[in-house]
Amino acid sequence: MAETQTPARPAPPAARSEPPTAPARRRRPPRATAGTARLAALLVSPTLLVLGVVVLYPTIVALQQSLYGTRGLDPKTGFVEDSEPFVGLQNFAAIFGEAGSRFWNAFWNTTFLTVTTVLLETLIGVAMALIMHRAFRGRALVRASILIPWAIPTAVTGLLWRWIFHSDGIANALIGHQVLWTTEGFHAKVAVIVADVWKTAPFVGLLVLAGLQVIPDEVYEAARIDGAGVLRRFRHITLPLVKPALLVAVLFRTLDALRMFDLPYILIGAQKTSVETLSMLAQDQAANVRFGPASAYAVILFVYVFLIALAFVRLLGADIVGDDGRPARRRRRLPRRPQGVAA
Repeated sequence: MAETQTPARPAPPAARSEPPTAPARRRRPPRATAGTARLAALLVSPTLLVLGVVVLYPTIVALQQSLYGTRGLDPKTGFVEDSEPFVGLQNFAAIFGEAGSRFWNAFWNTTFLTVTTVLLETLIGVAMALIMHRAFRGRALVRASILIPWAIPTAVTGLLWRWIFHSDGIANALIGHQVLWTTEGFHAKVAVIVADVWKTAPFVGLLVLAGLQVIPDEVYEAARIDGAGVLRRFRHITLPLVKPALLVAVLFRTLDALRMFDLPYILIGAQKTSVETLSMLAQDQAANVRFGPASAYAVILFVYVFLIALAFVRLLGADIVGDDGRPARRRRRLPRRPQGVAA
């Protein structure tokens, strides 16, 4: 019997090769830090509000007040004005013109006192931090005694050093001849520098000490095994690792020294050409009921302090908000590979 062969079924048509479609974009899950950021903003908002009221509002008022003159006789009408006349930028023009000599004297006094005191405070403060960081018997007593000058109010410090620099005081007894420290001359600057360094060098030492305490001892031990000496360990280990804390301390002290007022005012006195600073000059104008020029001096001092702070943060990398002293950079996201493509 002949075998019946069933016809073969035709093969199905080949499936068309379609290009792979891009995967559907997945919805990103909510970040875990979103709630934390909102909570942080909520907690910081009262502080920002207080800073806005205490700092921003007085700055705007001072800028507005600097555009007005003083009350007095109007040369055009011959009558005494009840309100302060609007003079525009005349107060600033007078500062750099008619009152230029006094302004530049106060400006250079402020700059000289700031540079000198901050430099000495940095050197002495680092030495204090290194001493307080070493382990020895009585270290707690040494730390407490070093921090006492910083705890004393500035007015009390000025009176204390005024008594020391008196004509019959301890300073003249130590040097062996009489010097009138609280009168005009370079010795008045020296008196202010000594008093300010004595008071605020412990502040620098305290911040540097906080930076020293986070350096692991294993780093120094490894350097000691490699044969590094004391100076080499200080230069290549201590200074680089303590730099963030040191820069913040120097920044704070610089901004504080640029606004120096109470110490030279109490120690030496008002209207002393040798030690008159921009803050003292603004106070002198305000005491004479010349609020427009006083506000102009205050605005110039504000701009000066702002530029110095900006230079510290931008050029020197002073870290006051971050961790490494550098601004945070956004990460570049790599493009996603389509599914099915080998890496």
